[in-house]
Amino acid sequence: MTRQAFMARLREGLRGLPAQTVADIVADYETHFTEGEAAGRSEADVAAALGDPGRLARELRAEASLKRWEEQRNPSGAAAAVFAVLGLGAIDILILLPIAMGVAGALFGMIIGDIAVFFAGGVLFAAGPFTDPPGGPAAALLAGLGLMAAAASVGAVLTLVGIGLVNALVWYGRLHYRLLKPALEPQAQGGVQ
Repeated sequence: MTRQAFMARLREGLRGLPAQTVADIVADYETHFTEGEAAGRSEADVAAALGDPGRLARELRAEASLKRWEEQRNPSGAAAAVFAVLGLGAIDILILLPIAMGVAGALFGMIIGDIAVFFAGGVLFAAGPFTDPPGGPAAALLAGLGLMAAAASVGAVLTLVGIGLVNALVWYGRLHYRLLKPALEPQAQGGVQ
């Protein structure tokens, strides 16, 4: 593979990242080619030592998404981190995706149930004085407040669990990347040195 073809595939794989990030990454890989040519290696040897540019781009995109989650802990950052981790390998998608979807579905169901309990508490609180509930209107008011407070507490815990799950997925992605990198490095080290 020529230098131009390698850089074109790398740029294509990095499309969508901030322009400055892409420029920095491309400059870094241009330096590898320049140093390799100065050492007397051909463009094809340097490209082979660097590895598949599509895989490099996926790993670099995953790393950028994980950094985004660390900097901006919001739903879009979480989604980017989750998709970055899932995008690292097809085997991971076959193993991790069903587990992640099951956990996400259960968490979503608990959130919906929590919202329903909160609204039920609100209805009980608002309608208690106008109906004749067992224990009287005061019991209905207190029961409504209790349900809303419990739902708010459970909602806070579910939020923490959700953040913890995204952090665990990010940790898994970094671990996955660290385990894959040494497997790729001996090929790159052997050809570049």
